[in-house]
Amino acid sequence: MWVIKLDGDLLHDPASPDGLRYWLSMLATFGGGRVTVVAGAGAFSEPVRQAQQHWGLNDLAVHNMTVLAMAQGAEMLHALEPRLRLARHENEIRRTLHSGACAAWQPYGALRDAPDLLTSAGFDTDYLALWLAHRLNAERVVVVRTGAAQHFNEDDPRVHQWRRNAAFTMDEVQIGDLDHVRQALVTGH
Repeated sequence: MWVIKLDGDLLHDPASPDGLRYWLSMLATFGGGRVTVVAGAGAFSEPVRQAQQHWGLNDLAVHNMTVLAMAQGAEMLHALEPRLRLARHENEIRRTLHSGACAAWQPYGALRDAPDLLTSAGFDTDYLALWLAHRLNAERVVVVRTGAAQHFNEDDPRVHQWRRNAAFTMDEVQIGDLDHVRQALVTGH
């Protein structure tokens, strides 16, 4: 099983308006039964950043607001490609994949009542994709970017915790690497 995280900028990239549609169509066609798509927060998180700066919100509030922005992103992906099935929790993801479909994760299960490792400073939606991959025992995590690679901070304790004893490999690709990812899905490599 693969977790493919679509960078938030991809959801609102004016330079490539069809890029997102191509990726979603490819994932729904070739990722059925294997792929869980994680939407970045993108422009949906801009009001969160503004509120944090203006009001000095704590990390817990920012985390939860960002999770809700990611859920909006998942709704958008589903609206653009209805073959992606919305899944709120890990069991729903597993059922969706077992049915042969591709899942779009609505991360409501990542909302928190109290601070924890997910809510610490520097929270990034990429980390939430790693967290999900760890929980699902994924074999691969692919982060699709629109710009320069933003490699995971290997010194971050969250990365260490979610990669510890994890079977998955992590790859970062660019929006133009669609054919490469499609080939990897087809061949399993």
